[in-house]
Amino acid sequence: MNRRKKVKQILKKKAKKANDKLNPKNKPRYVSKAERAKLEQEQAQETEQL
Repeated sequence: MNRRKKVKQILKKKAKKANDKLNPKNKPRYVSKAERAKLEQEQAQETEQL
């Protein structure tokens, strides 16, 4: 029973990984709070120059 469970677990994990590769997430990349502040500051400077 134990060996069968382990093999089943391994195969399930492998199938899940393969499925995840076929269907990539379209979630945007995480941008930290400090990075957002920096980008906002750069945009403010650009608008002042124009």
